[in-house]
Amino acid sequence: MSLLNNALREAEERQRRPDITGAYTGIVHEGHSGQRRLVVLVFLLAFGLAAAGLYWFVMMNPSAPERSEESVGERVEESTEESTEERAEESALASVQQGEVERAPAVNDEAIAPRPVTEPPEPKPPAPELPKSEAPKPQKPEPELKEVQTASIPEPTAEVSEPEPEPAPAQTSTMKTTPQSPRAIDRQTAKALESLVASGRMVEAERRLTNLIQTQAAPRSRFTVARALVVDGEIQRALNWLPEAVAAGDSTLRMLRARAQHADGRLDAAVATLVSNVPAVAEQPEYRVTLATLLQQQGQGQKAAAHWAELIAWDDSRAPWWVGLALALEDQGETRGATRAYEQAVALPGLPPSLADYVQRRLQSLRVR
Repeated sequence: MSLLNNALREAEERQRRPDITGAYTGIVHEGHSGQRRLVVLVFLLAFGLAAAGLYWFVMMNPSAPERSEESVGERVEESTEESTEERAEESALASVQQGEVERAPAVNDEAIAPRPVTEPPEPKPPAPELPKSEAPKPQKPEPELKEVQTASIPEPTAEVSEPEPEPAPAQTSTMKTTPQSPRAIDRQTAKALESLVASGRMVEAERRLTNLIQTQAAPRSRFTVARALVVDGEIQRALNWLPEAVAAGDSTLRMLRARAQHADGRLDAAVATLVSNVPAVAEQPEYRVTLATLLQQQGQGQKAAAHWAELIAWDDSRAPWWVGLALALEDQGETRGATRAYEQAVALPGLPPSLADYVQRRLQSLRVR
């Protein structure tokens, strides 16, 4: 192409020279005809030289004719072919990643076949190079760091888990060390003493009671052992467990002490024990029944009748209480009141047969009068 440009420049220069010479000589028409011929010859010469140079270039590079014969439109086609090649390569890469191994080489052959050799194309990453670029990812040391962190995490958890079992013994210790009330201890001991008494181990029961009364009065435990001794006829041993100082603070112990004294033949002592502190009828009606019975035996019918009247006023459905009132009134000479009390006792249920016979005989004797 440079040769063709030079030839054209020389032709232009030659075309300008005849004009100048014509200006000096005055032969203008001849110079124009000669110039045309000269231009034609120069153009033919330049065309021949260009053709010779092109032929020589083709002979030196056998692959060049293909490129020299292609026009500007063909270059556009090459660019389109290159774009199609790139698309084909991208589809081949996608097929390789999806596991389509058999189709990959066919696509690569079709893409490589029309590729020009003259101009070295820019190096493009082949199909296997993409996984290589994806493979070397600097994320391998991350699991090591995670492992180190996970390995270091259990250390504080182990330290925290060590003091966890400590509150359990603390709670048990508090449960063990909480002191029980004297009443609760007395109640538990009384149950244990009942089992000992039932099994006939009275000596062991008294020994355990002796250990208990060193710290507290233990009224329930005392009552359990003393009642068993009174039933067995061991009156003095029973009274030893029922001293006056202890019985003064508990109505049940006073009543049991009075029964033991009455069984020992000391009626006045028994009445004195009961009269010292008389509870209300609603609190302990048995206490009043015992006191009224002992007063009547002592000959104090009027006081006995007063206690029987209080009991009947609290509950008038007890037949034995009517019998007690009738006896107290009869001792005082009040036969009419005694007769009405006997009749009321017979009319009520719950009268023992022996006592019922006694009441019938008393009624007959009072009616004769």
